[in-house]
Amino acid sequence: MNVELSPRLRDTAVGLGAGVPYALKVLAGRLAEEPELGRPAGPPGILTVMVDGDLFEDCPTLRVHYLREPGRIEIRDATPTPSTASVRPPAHEADPAATDALTVREVTDAWQRVTRWLLRYAPASHAALRPGADPATLSALERDLGTPIPPALRALWSLTAGDEGVGGAGCLPGNQALMTLDAVAASFRSRVESRAHEDPFRADRPEYDRFTAWQATWIPVISLTPADRTSGLYLDTATGLLGRWSRHNEPPADELDTLVTYLEEVADMLEAPALATRDRPGLTDGALVWSGEGRAWYPLTD
Repeated sequence: MNVELSPRLRDTAVGLGAGVPYALKVLAGRLAEEPELGRPAGPPGILTVMVDGDLFEDCPTLRVHYLREPGRIEIRDATPTPSTASVRPPAHEADPAATDALTVREVTDAWQRVTRWLLRYAPASHAALRPGADPATLSALERDLGTPIPPALRALWSLTAGDEGVGGAGCLPGNQALMTLDAVAASFRSRVESRAHEDPFRADRPEYDRFTAWQATWIPVISLTPADRTSGLYLDTATGLLGRWSRHNEPPADELDTLVTYLEEVADMLEAPALATRDRPGLTDGALVWSGEGRAWYPLTD
């Protein structure tokens, strides 16, 4: 089995830790012998495997996504797990500024792949995206939320500050929408107030029935639709992971994705719909729709 590292990962691996390139080389050797080592993650053919950082010097524990095709494997990306950073920092930590710059570039690259596709195939959906927010606007929102906006989210909002949607549907899988900044602030305040109201009652519940409905470090990012904000995805600023929230105070469910991996998978599904699971991208009157609702499917190749 031929195992390759994506060009981008080859260029950026050392920024995750001096021992990461060697750890990925070892992983490549294992995958050559055990192609099914990982577990399915998202689109068909994409698998995830964990690399134990304790086995390598200057290497955090990594969540690695790889693409398995007949006779070929491509290791696509590697993301340090948040627990590693909090429990066992590497002996020589990467420069935080360099790590942030890498994250910003990854978000920018992934979102530009999405918007290029929209501009070419779904101009109505592209036109529904709001312009990016300026630094002053994001700083004001940060003060309003009372929690720092992570570099990944700041980069995304600098490119697009929300999705107005077309026909009630947003451009993200499930016809979900990137929330406008006003909606983010309003939803955040509502969730914080709801938690303050519910906490006294929740304390009387049995231990197995308790859960945290909302944390001050969670920033709502994506809503069910542009107009329906009863549920969606938040970004946990403490861990960097996305999670699912609901206005009905259902227990939150981790998505186990960073904003980078989420956007990259959206771009992958648009560019290669054969890899998409559950929702499929399609077109209706120049707008992107998901779940097979589109009447005209865009060509897979030019």
